[in-house]
Amino acid sequence: MGWIDRLLGRDTRDEALPLYNAVVARARQPHWYVEGAVPDTLDGRFDTIAAVLSMVMLRLETEPAGAQPAVHLAERFVDDMDPQLRQIGIGDIVVGKQMGRMMAALGGRLGAYRDGLATGRLEEALVRNLYRGTAPAPAALAHVAAQLRAVHAAATATPVAQLEQGVLR
Repeated sequence: MGWIDRLLGRDTRDEALPLYNAVVARARQPHWYVEGAVPDTLDGRFDTIAAVLSMVMLRLETEPAGAQPAVHLAERFVDDMDPQLRQIGIGDIVVGKQMGRMMAALGGRLGAYRDGLATGRLEEALVRNLYRGTAPAPAALAHVAAQLRAVHAAATATPVAQLEQGVLR
């Protein structure tokens, strides 16, 4: 429905901007890359945004009021990543394919992190997805896992209406 709304001049993606900005601000904090040993590369930054975004989206999927904000949040993610790809020199012909891969990666991470949280095996999912198969030092992995669990817990304790306003403790 998002593209129909835009066609009719009703761009509802802006409703997710405060929350998306809060997610990105959280993912850009230096501790992920210092204490957490996430590679400070384009891929590492993408993976960190995807991890924090996943924690918030997993919270939004827990109640009906979160469905539309989750869609808007995913649309904001696309709106942010598209110009980022262009800025690093990826041409128009390839951007669509690359965006498809990024959305598939986000979907895969949502599933992996959902399962990891549910089974207590988040660290395994992080090694596969955030660290791309190369496990960091145990303290770094523990740091990132604890921080993501804290993001998820804080989002879970926050009403959807406040999350939409960008409140992400």
